[in-house]
Amino acid sequence: MRISARADYAVRAALQLAAAQDTGPLKAEAIADCQGISHKFLEGILGDMRKGGLVQSQRGGNGGYWLAKPAAEISVADVIRCVEGPLVSVRGVRPPELTYTGPAESLLTLWVALRANVRNVLDGVSLAELASAKLPPEVVALAEDPDAWTNP
Repeated sequence: MRISARADYAVRAALQLAAAQDTGPLKAEAIADCQGISHKFLEGILGDMRKGGLVQSQRGGNGGYWLAKPAAEISVADVIRCVEGPLVSVRGVRPPELTYTGPAESLLTLWVALRANVRNVLDGVSLAELASAKLPPEVVALAEDPDAWTNP
């Protein structure tokens, strides 16, 4: 699985908004500066997140962006889906829509299993948990495996 810069920036922006949830709207420029993201690129991402119902915005001197619901109710997967679409696809197609024959037939099962595991991790972590560095124990356990940190 590949996490694009767009998805990474979207999650980072959402985390910045989660951390500021009780302080009012944040300007896109402030988010971009804090996270080292191009302001113009971030504006497009925030626009997609607004269209997707994850953030709200207001123009003007006291305007900016804020999360549309509590950070505890938004998963990392929600953010990625909002800016990228499905979490796992093969050639741009969702696994259940694929068919294989012959020795490749069991490949479909592998892609569906991969999607299920990606969903378990990304749907299982809320912005509130990530922003507070209180990840679910099962996620921490996966990252604590020394093999998780090596590239085969």
